Amino acid sequence: MITEKLPQVNLRGVGKNTEGAYRIKNMMKKAARGGEICIGFLGGSITLGCLASSPEKCYAHKVFEWFEETFPKTNFKYVNAGIGATDSQFGCARAEDDLLSFDPDICFVEYSVNDECEEHYHETYEGLVRKILKSSPDRALMLVWNFRYDNGKNAEKYHSMIADRYNVPAVSLKTAILPSLESGEVDRGLLSSDGLHPNDTGHSLVASVIISVLEDIRKHMDEVSEADAEMPEPETENAYEDSERYRNDNSDKILVECNGFTADASAQSDITDIFKRGWTASEKGSFIEFKVTGSCIGIQYRKTIQKPAPIAKVTVDSGASGETVLDANFEEDWGDKLQLDTVLDHGKSGEHTVRIELTEVHEEDVLPFYLVSVIASGN
Repeated sequence: MITEKLPQVNLRGVGKNTEGAYRIKNMMKKAARGGEICIGFLGGSITLGCLASSPEKCYAHKVFEWFEETFPKTNFKYVNAGIGATDSQFGCARAEDDLLSFDPDICFVEYSVNDECEEHYHETYEGLVRKILKSSPDRALMLVWNFRYDNGKNAEKYHSMIADRYNVPAVSLKTAILPSLESGEVDRGLLSSDGLHPNDTGHSLVASVIISVLEDIRKHMDEVSEADAEMPEPETENAYEDSERYRNDNSDKILVECNGFTADASAQSDITDIFKRGWTASEKGSFIEFKVTGSCIGIQYRKTIQKPAPIAKVTVDSGASGETVLDANFEEDWGDKLQLDTVLDHGKSGEHTVRIELTEVHEEDVLPFYLVSVIASGN
C-alpha cells in the first residue's frame, strides 16, 4: 500500500498501447470473479528492490498489493524474478525457469535501464517479449520503462518499437517523472541516492505511475476490445528468443572435455544466489570445452571486487573468430557481478566448440575463476 505523500508528476501519455489491452482486461475480469491469480515480475536490480528498505517497499510488491486491494475476492501469488545487473539478453535465457514456470497470469518486464540503447538490445528485448507472449495466449504482459535519474538515459527508444509492433501495454516512467526533475520541481535526491535506483519514495512513485495506468485499463475492462492479432514476424533477426542456458546440472550432453574445472555442487538458495551450479578453476591452463548449437553464444562468469582475480580466454571453433578475454577483476566497488559476455553474435548456425581456458592466475587470488553458465541462442 502506498501511504506517503508523493510529488506530483505528469501522468498524461505515460501509458502506451493501452487502448485495447485485451489480455490485461481479461486477466482483470478473472480477478474480479475470484480464484487464483499469479503476478510475476522480471527485471534487474530495480525490480529486485535495490535501495528499498525492505522487499515490501519495492515497486513490484506495491503493484502486487494494488491487485490484492482492488480485487479482494482473489487469492494472489507474487513472483519477483529480479536479478541485479542483468539485461534482457539474460532475461531470454532465464524467463522460463525463473518466471514462466510459475504460470503467471500477468508479467511485468523491466530492463530499460540495464539494456543499452542499441540494436543488440532491440533484438534481445524482442526475443523476450515474443517468448512471453507465445508462452500462453491468455498471459498478459506489461512493459515497464525505468530511466536513470542522474542523466535520463534508458533503452526506451528501441523498447518502444517492440511494444508498438506487438501492441503490448507499457509504462514510461521517463515521460512521467523526468520533466519534474529537469525543471527542478522534484529534487532527484528525494527519489534516488545514487542516480539509478529508487529509494522507498522513488519505488512508491514508480508504483503509483504503473498503478495509474492499470486503473485506467480497469475502468474500461468491461468494454469490448479486439483479441490479439496474429503475432507479426520479428522486426530484428530475433536470434535470442530460443536461448538455452547450460549449467553443471543440465550440461551432460554439451560438455565434452574438462581439465582443472570443478563443478560447484553447493545448493542454490534462490535465483539471486547467482554464483552457484557452475564450475570453478584456479590453476593456469585449466580448461573446459562444450559443443553447443546455435548462432549466438554467451558466457556468464563472476567479476569480483576481491582483486587480483584470475583471467581466462574463450575461443569458439579453435579461435576461428578470434578469442574473448574473460577478466574476473571488477573495477566497480558495489559487489561481485554476474557478467555476461557475447562471444559469438550471429555466426554460422550450427554446432560450435566453445573452449574456456585459464590464462592468468596470481598467488594473491582470493577467489577461483567462476564460470556460471554457457548460453546458446539462434538454434
